Amino acid sequence: MATTTIQVSREARDHLAELAKERGVSIGQVVEELVAQQPTAAQRAARLAADREVVRSLIGLDISDEEFEQAPDVLGNIYKIAAEKVRAAARGNVA
Repeated sequence: MATTTIQVSREARDHLAELAKERGVSIGQVVEELVAQQPTAAQRAARLAADREVVRSLIGLDISDEEFEQAPDVLGNIYKIAAEKVRAAARGNVA
């Protein structure tokens, strides 16, 4: 594997070194983990396209990208409902 050098502030370097020490890995491995957690716009777009193809094949319908854009955010709505129930439970108002 080819490697390269990056320049960061001393504070960033020290922070990375501490994270690496805590995890028992190298600074390079910490950077690799951080990079893996932050996909680029192109990677996110490719993932979205692949996910839409899976949905199309599972439901057996040819849904356009425009139709996907207009569809309701079902998962987001589920998260909102769940959050509201958790807040109600915390207040003692379980529905």
